[in-house]
Amino acid sequence: MTAYVIKRLLATIPVLMIVGLVAFSLVHLAPGDAANIMAGDYAGPEDVKRIRTELGLDKPLARQFVDWVGRTVRGDLGTSIFSGLSVSKLVSTRLAPTLSLALFGGLLAIALGVTVGVMAAWKAGTVWDRIGQVYAALGISVPGFWLGIVLIYIFAVNLRWFPVIGFTPITESAGGFFRSIALPCSLLGVTGSAVIVRMTRSSMLEVFREDYIRTARSKGLGERDVLLRHALRAAAIPIITVIGFLAAGLITGVVVTETVFTIPGLGRLVAESVQKRDFPIVQSLLMMLAFIYVLVNLAVDLAYAFVDPRVRL
Repeated sequence: MTAYVIKRLLATIPVLMIVGLVAFSLVHLAPGDAANIMAGDYAGPEDVKRIRTELGLDKPLARQFVDWVGRTVRGDLGTSIFSGLSVSKLVSTRLAPTLSLALFGGLLAIALGVTVGVMAAWKAGTVWDRIGQVYAALGISVPGFWLGIVLIYIFAVNLRWFPVIGFTPITESAGGFFRSIALPCSLLGVTGSAVIVRMTRSSMLEVFREDYIRTARSKGLGERDVLLRHALRAAAIPIITVIGFLAAGLITGVVVTETVFTIPGLGRLVAESVQKRDFPIVQSLLMMLAFIYVLVNLAVDLAYAFVDPRVRL
């Protein structure tokens, strides 16, 4: 098992190197000039030239890339062009809302998806199965921003159970924290669980046709033991794969959710930085998100090895 983990960790190094090269290239090859945008419409050529020199944009791209890699390795993510604040400080202030939404929204999506999917497969062909399939279809097809507006209108505007917008840190008020993330986490949970429902149902139905499931039932095992100890574990590989994609996608896919609920997270920071061509923030966030993807993929691979010992071989 140790050799398998080391092998997977070493495989992440070239991935991060390629992502770093792509992130640097995309920012510098994209249309527009950060110096012109920062200087404004009424700036002259000398002003633009001075800004380019201050930002180091007048150096060759190869030298800029080497300098950027060196700073990143040392933990220096640079300074925002427009705000003048360090990227590390900007990210740290926006990290808590995004992680909170991703964590609780992901847990809700997994709980809903696996439960509804197992129930739909267990009661295949019944009304419970149809309810599960309709739930999955609606979760996939309904736009997230529309569902978020509906949740705000019903539970925040009419019933006034939750705040309409904003985020309350848990350090200020635990009750306010959970009330502020209830609606956005519900949105992430419903939209994220839809794919898990479909994958869980299809995987469980395939496992139910296997001979060892019939053997387990013929030996007198209860339906609960057959479902949880045999069928669910045997069907876990594709389910874990979908959950891994969901976990990585929640970090990068909260842009719509944070926009609808006006939550100051990393998603909105990415959108704002791309619009302003604030490339130090864009580069740092791209590398951070790539690192998260790598960690999630590593966790999924380790989960494969834990669930199915044949993977380690």
